[in-house]
Amino acid sequence: MSFSKTLIVTLISSVVAAASAFAAAPEYRIVARHLIGDTGGYDYLRVDPVARRLYVAHEKRIEVLDADSGKKVGTIGPTVRAHGIALAPETGHGFVTSGIDDLITMFDLKTLASLKTLKSTGSNPDAIEYDPESKRIYIGNHGGGDVTVIDPASGDIVATIKLEGKLEGIGFDGRGQGFIVAEDKSAVHVFDTRSLKPKATWSLAPGEGGTGLGVDVAHHRLFVACGNNKVVVLDSDTGKVIATPACGGDPDGLVFDPKTGRIFSSNVDGTLTIIQQNSPDNYTVLQNVKTPIGCRTITLDEKTGRVVMCAPQYGPKPAPVKGGPKPKAPVLPGTFEAIVVGLK
Repeated sequence: MSFSKTLIVTLISSVVAAASAFAAAPEYRIVARHLIGDTGGYDYLRVDPVARRLYVAHEKRIEVLDADSGKKVGTIGPTVRAHGIALAPETGHGFVTSGIDDLITMFDLKTLASLKTLKSTGSNPDAIEYDPESKRIYIGNHGGGDVTVIDPASGDIVATIKLEGKLEGIGFDGRGQGFIVAEDKSAVHVFDTRSLKPKATWSLAPGEGGTGLGVDVAHHRLFVACGNNKVVVLDSDTGKVIATPACGGDPDGLVFDPKTGRIFSSNVDGTLTIIQQNSPDNYTVLQNVKTPIGCRTITLDEKTGRVVMCAPQYGPKPAPVKGGPKPKAPVLPGTFEAIVVGLK
């Protein structure tokens, strides 16, 4: 009898604990939508947490919004195909990439005026990041398989790091190492940010492809959004695969918030997967937030802990025609918007 009572008490305690944990789990949702308007191609976003500006790569320009109100404050451009935005605040300069004409534009962070345009050392400059430790701008040339390195103060190209593959997300460990995903190789290239030379290439298997990249500097971990619905976690010192938590369909962007230990994977299928880092080696999927279809790129607002994505709205998909191409849902004109997701 005593065993049964003990067992019942234990079971009740376990249920209560599980219910409390579930109740305490964070609930993310769409908290704001900022209409930008014209539809067209779109790519990376960037929040300046201090100046409170949101930069959105939108077809032939960079849209600049007030990060809190969503009010438009300016544009950068024109560009032929806007891709990415990087900010080097101590120099007062920002940089944007344009993929079709292989150009990089330096602009003034206060006025948004273009200051300098230069030709990338590779084709289709895409992802772009600033590394505060080495004080340089790094640009992944998606079509060229190399990294263009820029001095953000002068805007001059200082080096090219020769790699291979269709380069995607870039990140840094703050200790002299840079990382860039090679999507077609299902791999991460490692390079030295001091010598500006390649160091290693690490496989993402069992992950396939690979696009968005986040870095946990404190715990020496990399997070890569892979095409087969996995976020691959690697040791940033050795390249060892640590974990492979699941994410939504067709993941593209990824950010990591070191304050909460949460990974956010933006997925084309209309979900935002939020993964909790319980420890450097243990990860749990917290939530899959429903988002508009096509919200594939993402940025973290470091001040608020919210994430921002963007996409247009789509109309009903037309009925298939025998022998014709697979029908696609039409983009609704004037519906392109920034989508903000945060806690309730």
